[in-house]
Amino acid sequence: MTSLLVEETRKKAVELELQHDFSSPDLDFLPKFSSVADVLDFAEKHGATMLDLTFTDVPGTLQHTSCPLHELTDENIGHGFGFDGSSIRGFQEIQESDMLLIPDITSAFLDVFSAEPTISVICDVKDPVTGKLYGNSPRTIARRSVEALRKSGIADTANFGPEAEFFIFDSVRYDQTAAGAHYSLDSEEAVWNTGKEEEGGNLGYKIRNKEGYFPGPPMDKHQSVRSAMVRELERAGIAIESAHHEVATAGQAEIDMAFRDLLTMADSLMRYKYILRNVAHRHGKSVTFMPKPIYNDNGSGMHMHQSLWKEGKTLFAGDAYSGLSKMALHYIGGIIAHAPALCALCNPTTNSYKRLIPGFEAPVNFIYSARNRSAAIRIPMYHSSPKAKRIEVRFPDPTCNPYLSFAAMMLAGIDGIRRRMDPGEATDQNLYALPEEQLAKIPHAPKSLEESLSALERDCDFLTVDNVFSRAFLQAYVGAKRAEIAEGNKCPTPWEFYRYYDM
Repeated sequence: MTSLLVEETRKKAVELELQHDFSSPDLDFLPKFSSVADVLDFAEKHGATMLDLTFTDVPGTLQHTSCPLHELTDENIGHGFGFDGSSIRGFQEIQESDMLLIPDITSAFLDVFSAEPTISVICDVKDPVTGKLYGNSPRTIARRSVEALRKSGIADTANFGPEAEFFIFDSVRYDQTAAGAHYSLDSEEAVWNTGKEEEGGNLGYKIRNKEGYFPGPPMDKHQSVRSAMVRELERAGIAIESAHHEVATAGQAEIDMAFRDLLTMADSLMRYKYILRNVAHRHGKSVTFMPKPIYNDNGSGMHMHQSLWKEGKTLFAGDAYSGLSKMALHYIGGIIAHAPALCALCNPTTNSYKRLIPGFEAPVNFIYSARNRSAAIRIPMYHSSPKAKRIEVRFPDPTCNPYLSFAAMMLAGIDGIRRRMDPGEATDQNLYALPEEQLAKIPHAPKSLEESLSALERDCDFLTVDNVFSRAFLQAYVGAKRAEIAEGNKCPTPWEFYRYYDM
């Protein structure tokens, strides 16, 4: 049964790639769970005995707790499973720690990474005192953003398609102590290993900096690992469109999911990262979604394809620039207007801003263009079908919490539509080659996480519409991120020793 499911998922992914259809894919062949009985029947067919309850903390890390499968009952689904909310980052204080996990039965899938077959479900978080979904849970915020979209009357669905890039390393070592700090990465295909003495001899075929896009084996040494990742993603019900090596040396890769609605895609991205890490671990390798793990080569972004739909019809196709509708242009206007504040949620780490620098194909210029990958917003032009019309926001990176970042981008776009924001003139020039005086006229990405947080403090009203993001949540988020910055600022770095030790 599992192999048939994988084959059907693969066939559908191929069809979607050929169509480049940005409407929600038809996944009718996948198991559908509408009751506890459905899940238990599925579990019996696969010999599963454990239930894994997963949810996401505010920084975007997947959390989980497990119990025997017999605990999956209608009564427990209705009441929830208790946990200590004070031990989860961004959640409760110690004096109000009791929280509940409410499994979303429709999200069940077979988790194959344990020796004991396990059914995994994504959970909402509930406050046992108020009986309401917990406001600080990222999934609650994503749910509220979808409700706000429908309430606006503008659209009923926001479709998202993230292109999450990542690195596959053979070894990663790092440490930070009072007496020293270091990190060391390695990959069998890294350019720095061209002269390495290896057991059996060095066979060459290392990928040079910025030459990793689409090389064939044996230069590309991770085809089998990526294929295994695709297989497990498909088994989990995530339709995949493509998988390939990316530009940087040392195992940079990308696997693209078929587009889904905002909440489903946020759930899928959390599972995507979980599955990729575990497949890599099986192969004796390690995956990282850090935006800039390697000095002097391209970093990892997460280009975000997105569009709005209503009653099954796209709202982004029209007769304006590059086949977009005026609504789509206003949506772009909202993204550009709020881009510095969005970076606080879409590029949430200090490492994020080591990627957002000129010279490494990073989209640091807040302007839009058709086909042009040097702009922060691109309009893909592969196909002329109205269903394929969408925008691609290119500055986010894969360390972001998808529930928060997807909701924030959509709210920025909706604000642009409501206020009929003008995105300005598009450009079809190579922005990396523009003279300095012309570049100075284009808004640029913040240079640091601190700049982004300050922008969010100045510009957060668009996020608080319908209380999607509460002001208390945003204040706590900014405070936690500033604490991260302060901690990092205290630490001497290896680069500082390299630069200043002999001064």
